[in-house]
Amino acid sequence: MKDDGKIIALISYLTFVGWIVAFVMHVNNRTRIGAYHLRQALLVHIISMCLPTIGAFFAFIPIIGWLMNTIIALAGIVLFVFWLLGLIYAANGEEKPIPIIGEQAQLIFNGIK
Repeated sequence: MKDDGKIIALISYLTFVGWIVAFVMHVNNRTRIGAYHLRQALLVHIISMCLPTIGAFFAFIPIIGWLMNTIIALAGIVLFVFWLLGLIYAANGEEKPIPIIGEQAQLIFNGIK
């Protein structure tokens, strides 16, 4: 199927379980665009899982906890925008990096081919 890479790219952004499904699909039909978006989506999912953990660590510290959780909430909003951009790039079949973290994802997870 011609759009398999695009489908894999889209599924990889949906949830972490979706990323796993997309990775399994990719192993059976490797495409450049699929690998590109698997790498980016993985970093987005990892960051999205780490933010609440960091927030919980600071939750019970007065003032600093409030400030850190405000920063984490803002980071969550920015991460949502990055996720949405990645999803749009995948839907359009573009290998375009997500701002700030896209290039890093390509370097960190370069083993996903």
